[in-house]
Parts: sequence; structure tokens; C-alpha cells
Amino acid sequence: MAEALIRGFAASGLVDASSMSAADLSAKRRKAMDEMGVHAQKTLESEAGVGNADVVVLAVKPQDVHAILERIELQKDQLLVSVAAGIICASLEETLPPNSRVIRVMPNTPALVGAGATAYCLGRHATEEDADVVQKLFSSIGCAIRVKESLMDAVTGLSGSGPAYCFLVLEAMADGGVLAGLPRETAIRLAAQTMLGAAKMVLNEEEEELLHPGVLKDAVASPGGTTITGLHVLECEGVRSAFQKAVAAASKRSKELS
Repeated sequence: MAEALIRGFAASGLVDASSMSAADLSAKRRKAMDEMGVHAQKTLESEAGVGNADVVVLAVKPQDVHAILERIELQKDQLLVSVAAGIICASLEETLPPNSRVIRVMPNTPALVGAGATAYCLGRHATEEDADVVQKLFSSIGCAIRVKESLMDAVTGLSGSGPAYCFLVLEAMADGGVLAGLPRETAIRLAAQTMLGAAKMVLNEEEEELLHPGVLKDAVASPGGTTITGLHVLECEGVRSAFQKAVAAASKRSKELS
């Protein structure tokens, strides 16, 4: 995820690659960052990669968060942006110096292709200016939405886990195409483009107004036609309910892990 964020920030033009520093234990990732013009090092020994930063992005495994925070010695004028799943703002603030500014974010894997869905919430001492910084940074890799921290588990269950649900649906649709006689590659491409196009119709970016998916669904389903016949099968099989339960279960599990 860290590499995806760096690529997105640099590609957007918001942040020059040469002004970013990063630490990663993976030699492969460090090489990729170096090729982008980012100064990459193996560890944060002596905190050389953090000391002069305006914004420090913490994109590590949850179990490593507190050990790293104890080493980097965040300064009063620095903003910490945490991408660590399940670690609440209060927990981060307890490890940091008093009055540290913290923002917690939950991006998802489509950030790798500049189409991520990110939600973020502010810690007790983060400012509106800090929120603006995070909004601009994460909008460069998709969309960014501010929420209350109490909703972050729901975000995890929906958009955090959501790409996997979409991949499952896409694979199932493609399998259906193969069953109907399409070559595998053709079926996957058609299914993927169909999902992409449908999502763009809902987002309706040209008019900057969301369109309700139910309205769009009904517009495709003509009386007695092929689409309503297929939808009838999906409803009979409980697909809608299954997805609702999946999001709710993933949200509950996120809360249990935090």
C-alpha cells in the first residue's frame, strides 16, 4: 500500500517524488521507490527519513505500529497519517507526545491503479488544515471521504474488503459467460468492463451527482426480458442478502480486531 500511495501522490503532481523519503525492509520495493526518485532506506535508524517531513505516513502492519512510533519521535509540527488497519486514533495518540496530530485512513487496493476508495477520520488534535491535506493527497489516488471514527469498521467491511467481493462477482460472471460458450479471456474482459462501466454510471462524475443503482438497474430490466430473468434468479438465490451479510460480518470482525 505504501508504494501505491507514493506512486499516486507523485503521479498527481501534488508531491514531487524527490521530496519524499521512505523506509521498507523489502529490497525490491526500495528499488522501485528509488526508480521513482524517492529516497528509500531499509530502516528508520536515526530517523533521517522522518525528521524534516511535514507529513509522516505510517503504512505498516498493525502489530508493528507502536514499536515504530516509539522510534520515530514525531515532532510537534508534524502530522501523522496512519494506514495501519484497526489501530484507533486514541491508541496512536497514547504512544505519541502530547497533542500530536493524528489522522487515521482506510484506503483500499484499487489505489494501486489510482481508483481507490479512502475514508479518513481525525484524531483529537488534528486540524481542519490537516484534513484538507489528507483530502487532497488521497483524492489523488481515487476518492477520499471524511467519516466519524465510529464508522471506520463499517468502512473496512464495505470498501476495505469490497474489492475482494467485486473480484468474486466478476469471476462468477465470467464463469457464466464461459458456461454460455464464451472464451475465458473474452468473458473476463467483458465482465470487468461491465463492472467498470456500471460503477462509472453510478458515480456520474460529469454531473457530480450520484445516481441510485436501483434506478439504473430498473432501466436495464425491460418487462419479460433477459435482464429481469437473470435478476430474478439472483434474488431467488439470496445474492443481495448474502452481500449485506458479508459487509456486516466483515465490519464486525474489524471491530473485534481493533
